[in-house]
Amino acid sequence: MTTVYDVPSDILIERLSDHLRKLPQISPPSWTLFVKTGAHTERPPQNKDWWYTRCASLLRKVYIKGPIGLTDLRSTYGGGTQVGSAAVHHKAAGGSAVRKALMQLEATGLVSKKHGQGRFVSSKGRSLLDRISTEIFKELIKANPSLERYIR
Repeated sequence: MTTVYDVPSDILIERLSDHLRKLPQISPPSWTLFVKTGAHTERPPQNKDWWYTRCASLLRKVYIKGPIGLTDLRSTYGGGTQVGSAAVHHKAAGGSAVRKALMQLEATGLVSKKHGQGRFVSSKGRSLLDRISTEIFKELIKANPSLERYIR
Protein backbone atom coordinates (compact mmCIF):
# COMPACT_ATOMS: atom_id res chain seq x y z
CA MET A 1 0.00 0.00 0.00
CA THR A 2 1.23 3.46 -0.85
CA THR A 3 1.83 5.84 2.05
CA VAL A 4 2.93 9.43 2.58
CA TYR A 5 6.56 8.32 2.44
CA ASP A 6 6.24 7.14 -1.18
CA VAL A 7 5.11 10.38 -2.86
CA PRO A 8 6.65 13.85 -3.21
CA SER A 9 5.64 16.08 -0.30
CA ASP A 10 4.89 19.17 -2.39
CA ILE A 11 2.32 17.36 -4.53
CA LEU A 12 0.76 15.70 -1.47
CA ILE A 13 0.45 18.98 0.44
CA GLU A 14 -1.10 20.72 -2.56
CA ARG A 15 -3.72 17.99 -3.04
CA LEU A 16 -4.40 17.74 0.66
CA SER A 17 -4.90 21.50 0.95
CA ASP A 18 -7.44 21.33 -1.89
CA HIS A 19 -9.29 18.61 0.03
CA LEU A 20 -9.17 20.52 3.33
CA ARG A 21 -10.53 23.63 1.61
CA LYS A 22 -13.81 21.74 1.10
CA LEU A 23 -14.26 20.86 4.79
CA PRO A 24 -16.50 23.26 6.75
CA GLN A 25 -14.55 22.87 10.02
CA ILE A 26 -11.37 24.27 8.48
CA SER A 27 -11.51 27.98 7.78
CA PRO A 28 -8.86 30.64 8.20
CA PRO A 29 -9.29 32.92 11.23
CA SER A 30 -9.81 36.61 10.50
CA TRP A 31 -6.24 37.50 11.50
CA THR A 32 -4.60 35.34 8.83
CA LEU A 33 -4.69 38.15 6.27
CA PHE A 34 -2.19 40.35 8.10
CA VAL A 35 -0.31 38.19 10.63
CA LYS A 36 3.26 37.00 10.31
CA THR A 37 3.81 33.28 10.87
CA GLY A 38 6.58 33.87 13.40
CA ALA A 39 9.27 36.18 14.74
CA HIS A 40 11.71 34.89 12.13
CA THR A 41 9.67 36.28 9.20
CA GLU A 42 9.57 39.87 8.05
CA ARG A 43 6.23 39.88 6.23
CA PRO A 44 2.94 37.97 6.18
CA PRO A 45 2.66 35.09 3.69
CA GLN A 46 2.10 36.22 0.09
CA ASN A 47 -0.33 33.40 -0.65
CA LYS A 48 -3.79 34.38 0.59
CA ASP A 49 -4.76 30.69 1.06
CA TRP A 50 -1.71 29.88 3.16
CA TRP A 51 -3.91 28.60 6.00
CA TYR A 52 -4.98 25.50 4.07
CA THR A 53 -1.41 24.80 3.01
CA ARG A 54 -0.26 25.08 6.64
CA CYS A 55 -3.04 22.73 7.80
CA ALA A 56 -2.10 20.19 5.13
CA SER A 57 1.57 20.48 6.02
CA LEU A 58 0.78 20.03 9.71
CA LEU A 59 -1.30 16.94 9.00
CA ARG A 60 1.55 15.41 7.00
CA LYS A 61 4.09 16.34 9.70
CA VAL A 62 1.97 14.80 12.46
CA TYR A 63 1.58 11.65 10.32
CA ILE A 64 5.34 11.31 9.95
CA LYS A 65 6.56 12.40 13.40
CA GLY A 66 3.54 11.80 15.63
CA PRO A 67 2.81 11.80 18.45
CA ILE A 68 4.32 15.27 18.44
CA GLY A 69 3.72 18.30 20.64
CA LEU A 70 3.11 21.94 19.91
CA THR A 71 6.62 23.00 20.95
CA ASP A 72 8.24 20.62 18.47
CA LEU A 73 5.94 21.80 15.69
CA ARG A 74 6.71 25.45 16.46
CA SER A 75 10.40 24.66 16.26
CA THR A 76 9.93 22.82 12.97
CA TYR A 77 8.08 25.71 11.34
CA GLY A 78 10.44 28.31 12.80
CA GLY A 79 13.53 29.77 11.19
CA GLY A 80 16.60 31.90 11.62
CA THR A 81 16.53 35.59 12.46
CA GLN A 82 19.35 38.10 12.43
CA VAL A 83 20.26 39.57 15.81
CA GLY A 84 22.43 42.60 15.15
CA SER A 85 25.80 41.65 13.70
CA ALA A 86 25.85 38.30 15.50
CA ALA A 87 25.15 34.95 13.88
CA VAL A 88 21.61 33.95 12.99
CA HIS A 89 19.58 32.57 15.91
CA HIS A 90 16.69 30.14 15.59
CA LYS A 91 13.25 31.44 16.51
CA ALA A 92 10.17 29.27 16.85
CA ALA A 93 7.15 29.88 14.66
CA GLY A 94 4.07 31.61 16.01
CA GLY A 95 2.21 29.33 18.38
CA SER A 96 -1.27 30.58 17.60
CA ALA A 97 -1.15 29.62 13.93
CA VAL A 98 0.00 26.09 14.74
CA ARG A 99 -2.39 25.69 17.68
CA LYS A 100 -5.50 26.92 15.84
CA ALA A 101 -4.72 24.75 12.83
CA LEU A 102 -4.32 21.70 15.06
CA MET A 103 -7.62 22.49 16.80
CA GLN A 104 -9.39 22.65 13.45
CA LEU A 105 -7.81 19.36 12.36
CA GLU A 106 -8.99 17.82 15.64
CA ALA A 107 -12.51 19.13 15.00
CA THR A 108 -12.57 17.29 11.66
CA GLY A 109 -11.45 14.07 13.33
CA LEU A 110 -8.20 13.84 11.36
CA VAL A 111 -5.94 14.42 14.39
CA SER A 112 -6.30 13.22 17.97
CA LYS A 113 -4.52 14.12 21.18
CA LYS A 114 -2.89 11.84 23.76
CA HIS A 115 -2.48 13.46 27.14
CA GLY A 116 1.21 13.95 27.89
CA GLN A 117 2.39 12.69 24.49
CA GLY A 118 1.05 15.12 21.91
CA ARG A 119 -1.00 14.87 18.75
CA PHE A 120 -1.19 11.93 16.37
CA VAL A 121 -3.11 11.18 13.18
CA SER A 122 -6.38 9.33 13.76
CA SER A 123 -7.45 6.38 11.64
CA LYS A 124 -9.68 8.69 9.59
CA GLY A 125 -6.73 11.01 8.90
CA ARG A 126 -4.41 8.11 8.10
CA SER A 127 -6.87 6.66 5.58
CA LEU A 128 -7.31 10.09 3.94
CA LEU A 129 -3.56 10.61 3.60
CA ASP A 130 -3.02 7.07 2.30
CA ARG A 131 -5.85 7.44 -0.23
CA ILE A 132 -4.49 10.72 -1.59
CA SER A 133 -0.97 9.25 -1.66
CA THR A 134 -2.22 6.26 -3.66
CA GLU A 135 -3.93 8.54 -6.19
CA ILE A 136 -0.76 10.61 -6.61
CA PHE A 137 1.38 7.48 -6.90
CA LYS A 138 -0.84 6.01 -9.62
CA GLU A 139 -0.64 9.26 -11.58
CA LEU A 140 3.15 9.34 -11.25
CA ILE A 141 3.44 5.73 -12.44
CA LYS A 142 1.10 6.43 -15.36
CA ALA A 143 3.22 9.43 -16.37
CA ASN A 144 6.52 7.55 -15.99
CA PRO A 145 6.21 3.73 -15.90
CA SER A 146 9.94 3.24 -15.31
CA LEU A 147 9.50 4.52 -11.72
CA GLU A 148 7.64 1.37 -10.72
CA ARG A 149 10.84 -0.69 -10.44
CA TYR A 150 12.22 1.64 -7.74
CA ILE A 151 9.29 1.06 -5.43
CA ARG A 152 9.57 -1.47 -2.63
